[in-house]
Amino acid sequence: MENLTISVIIPAYNEETGLQTTLEKIARLGLFEQYEFIVVDDGSTDNTAQVAASFPLRVFRHETNKGYGAALKTGIRKAQGSKVIFMDSDGQHDPAFLPEMVKMLDHYDMVIGERTADSFQVKSRSGGKKLIRWVGEYLVEQKLPDFNSGFRGFQRDLILSLLHIMPNGFSFSTTSTLAFLKEGYTIGRFPIKVTERMGRASTVKFLKDGPKTFLLLFRLTMLFNPLKVFFPGSVLLFITGMIWGIHGYTVFSRFPNTATILIISGIFLFFIGLLADQISVMNRRKF
Repeated sequence: MENLTISVIIPAYNEETGLQTTLEKIARLGLFEQYEFIVVDDGSTDNTAQVAASFPLRVFRHETNKGYGAALKTGIRKAQGSKVIFMDSDGQHDPAFLPEMVKMLDHYDMVIGERTADSFQVKSRSGGKKLIRWVGEYLVEQKLPDFNSGFRGFQRDLILSLLHIMPNGFSFSTTSTLAFLKEGYTIGRFPIKVTERMGRASTVKFLKDGPKTFLLLFRLTMLFNPLKVFFPGSVLLFITGMIWGIHGYTVFSRFPNTATILIISGIFLFFIGLLADQISVMNRRKF
């Protein structure tokens, strides 16, 4: 193996068809001899583990399905390289892009393969992605790259230090993007073309995962910039209370109790926001 500094992690859940195709492409490109490859079988009930075991790579298995993020965490902890790269097991990502990713990781803390306009994407998810993008850009106060692209690479020590705030579910990619932006790490990007997945249908469904998306938005807000929510709310309550109080005093010669409650609530909300912000910073600190 020529390059022990690179570990490629492939999470898989019931992906025997797509995984077979992906690993065959890697073999044809001669990449097994260059990098460490790790397949994390996340509790599959098909032949995913057997397919992975037939190639020169390391296989780790979860006894039960824990989630996309949990599989990545296992791969990161088991990786031997100083840099880790994620790619999907469903055939969407072309392993021919790996050398470009490896080269860019010499200069950036995180590298994202950004999907081109002609890449395959599920149109029913576009609304949720736009909403997450809007909230994410509001929180980190800058434009986001392809925040949920599954083809990305990291300096292993940096992503390892942030594993405690990473979710076990599908939002690992989104959370890691915001975390690296919030911590001021350098992020590189290059275009990739993604094809339609192979094998089984995606497990991400609107009715099932729509509520999870909204919970993700609240989680991201509290994790990365709670003052973005608490401060406007506190100002709104305070100003509303003052206006109502001045109106009551002018018209009825008394300061209304509701105005007092609104003003005090605004002050309390502001200090709660400050406390939440300090907890957020402490929660993201490196250990």
